[in-house]
Amino acid sequence: MQYRSVTVLAPAKLNLSLDVVGTLPNGYHDLDMIMQTVGVYDDVIISRKDGTQTYEIEVSTDADVLPNDKGNLAFMAAKVLMEAYDIKAKVKIHINKRIPIAGGMAGGSADCAAVLRGVNQLFQLGLTDEQLQEYGVKLGADVPYCIVGGTKRAQGIGEILTDLP
Repeated sequence: MQYRSVTVLAPAKLNLSLDVVGTLPNGYHDLDMIMQTVGVYDDVIISRKDGTQTYEIEVSTDADVLPNDKGNLAFMAAKVLMEAYDIKAKVKIHINKRIPIAGGMAGGSADCAAVLRGVNQLFQLGLTDEQLQEYGVKLGADVPYCIVGGTKRAQGIGEILTDLP
């Protein structure tokens, strides 16, 4: 059986402002930020092959320093949707990195969001951005923003988003 693939762009973001306004009961910082999508992005290629008895996930990147296993947010994003929707298939994820690693531009979160969007599309799950954001916040604070991008005010740990002009 052949692989079917989608390519999803994973744009980086910049924090135009970041204020720590308090500490939440769980120890996380309560934040108030302005976030902006920028024109630097990773390419995330997600391929699917049906006919397996369970789910299989394989991650590769062109960056030697990134994990290619369950330590990669892209792997975790595929896993959470495949388990939630009982998807039995082999999924290959390849990430062409352009977003600087550990540069504060949400590269891992952008890739995670791209996988959530890509798996949703590839398996025709029909999930809305809001539903994807609910999965995303469990994976990382920047993931909900990276699902929708644009210019946003982000509050809480980054999950409360308000559109800005």
